[in-house]
Amino acid sequence: MNLLTLRRSVPVLIHVLAWGLLGFALLVYQPLNWDITAPPQFWVKQGIYFTLLVGGFYLNTQILVPRLLFRDATSLYVMSLVVTGIGVVVLLYNIDNWLNLPELMHRAWHPEGGPRKPRNVWAWSQSIFVTTFLMLGIGTSIASVQKWQEDARLRLSLEQARVSSELSFLKAQINPHFFFNTLNNIYALTLLDVEASREALHRLSRMMRYVLYETGNDTTMLSKEIDFVQDYIQLMQLRLTDKVTVTLEQPKPLNDVPVAPMLLLPFVENAFKHGVSAMMPSRIVISIHQEGTQLEMEVRNTIFPEKNQSLEVGSGIGLANTRRRLDLLYPERYQLSVKEDTPTNEYLVHLNLNLA
Repeated sequence: MNLLTLRRSVPVLIHVLAWGLLGFALLVYQPLNWDITAPPQFWVKQGIYFTLLVGGFYLNTQILVPRLLFRDATSLYVMSLVVTGIGVVVLLYNIDNWLNLPELMHRAWHPEGGPRKPRNVWAWSQSIFVTTFLMLGIGTSIASVQKWQEDARLRLSLEQARVSSELSFLKAQINPHFFFNTLNNIYALTLLDVEASREALHRLSRMMRYVLYETGNDTTMLSKEIDFVQDYIQLMQLRLTDKVTVTLEQPKPLNDVPVAPMLLLPFVENAFKHGVSAMMPSRIVISIHQEGTQLEMEVRNTIFPEKNQSLEVGSGIGLANTRRRLDLLYPERYQLSVKEDTPTNEYLVHLNLNLA
């Protein structure tokens, strides 16, 4: 028996086992404890009653609940249950009379003979109706729970599909955004230094391999992500003047853990975009620290009056995109703060991320 067949068989076995136990408890166990030997007609009637209970259960769960209760026809649904319960009572009453069970059971209880008391039809009917209605109520509860679970699975599946689609769209935005800026930088560099531009192209090709082969996965290793950031910094330094100081602090030792690819770059890219001046001294400080699975990244860059605009507004796709990716990939597991004017006249971005 293969796994698929086994999975399909388990619910059937559960139903058979449940009905077997319930039927024995309700219809067999008590009569077996009587001090009499019940006539065969009694067990025929019990079997018919058990069949009616099973039929009513599946009629309720497979037809009445999905077609009436789940479609907001509550009044019609309740009426259908009442009619079903009354139908079982009427049918069993006629079967009792057809099998002559009242007389046979009287003889079994009173073998010495004697007059038979009139049957309390109301009490008997009430007992049958309550038992039937209880069984229908159990079916309603089970069907409702199954519907709730199925809806929850569907919502989760749709949410996962939506998140996956949105993440793919966000990554598709990040990659062209990065390469568009970088190619513009290399184009400008070719006019000044051909050898430097060749080195830049070599670094860019290595970075493209990272983007092509790593960003297709949900995660990459932290060491590869940091190497990618380092390649980007070195690529950007090829076109900077000696008025710009760039510092990169890496975690030592590095605990290599999975991280979403292209997650750190937008912070660094925006620092180069807004924190570099060809005329005035400027600096960029990128600090990446790690403690276990806790990753901390801090990016500082000098503020210039002509570039003094919010990173959220002026960064285009990069930072807003990254914030959205953090919301999707690390909900309630990150803290991102931005200070637009520190006492040292710097723009500060601070990310604290739990990669566990």
